[in-house]
Amino acid sequence: MSTVRKVLLGLAGLVGFGLLLELAPRIGLVSATYAPPTSRILATLADQANERQFWLAVWDTVRTWLLGLVIAVALGVVLGVLIGTIPLLRAATSSTIEFLRPIPSVALIPLVVVLYGSTISSTLVLVVYAAFWQVLIQVLHGVADIDPVARDTALSYRLGRWARVRYLVWPTALPYVVTGVRLAATVALILTITGELVVGSPGLGREIATARASGAVPAMYALIVVTGVFGVAANLLTRAAERRALHWHPSMRTEVPA
Repeated sequence: MSTVRKVLLGLAGLVGFGLLLELAPRIGLVSATYAPPTSRILATLADQANERQFWLAVWDTVRTWLLGLVIAVALGVVLGVLIGTIPLLRAATSSTIEFLRPIPSVALIPLVVVLYGSTISSTLVLVVYAAFWQVLIQVLHGVADIDPVARDTALSYRLGRWARVRYLVWPTALPYVVTGVRLAATVALILTITGELVVGSPGLGREIATARASGAVPAMYALIVVTGVFGVAANLLTRAAERRALHWHPSMRTEVPA
């Protein structure tokens, strides 16, 4: 299937979904008080786009999201390569990783609120914690996937640690790293909005909570639409970066447009 056809089908799906949400309250399937039609939501969104407070909230959300993602990716890649290339260190940390990884980030909300209050720092901790594991686990799998023959060859040629990381570990782990970044981007966005909603740090999440508390239902849905747009944009950008970074990889070379 061609890219243009996929885009058109995706847009058709969005338009169809919007029409469904437009008709449902108008024909009485749902209450327009709690589920306003699409046209009203979009009109409210257009009004908010003219307000400075809206763009400040957008900036706070984007800043927290990207900063948390960058920190998580940097830590995940560095620690993943370090742990993965040292068998003794991997054996010593495996149980700790398996213990910490399943802990939900939201379980840390009481702790971060006590430490940092209702600030961006609180949400940032949640974002980094959740996104970090997505990258670390993928990097560990990537390092473990190195061809034993290639590893033995590198050792027989007495390549130093940095040379092995550069020419052996990194090319093998890169597809896993890119996958981890794509997963982390989505998780980071979810935790950013969740932290702003629950913790009350500045951003779209707090604006959604404020709109809900004040009964401004169309404004609440309008802000939710913005967060959905961010999610789609994050997915498109990370997939584009994946194709660019892995243009040499067989999985990309074998993709032939229909």
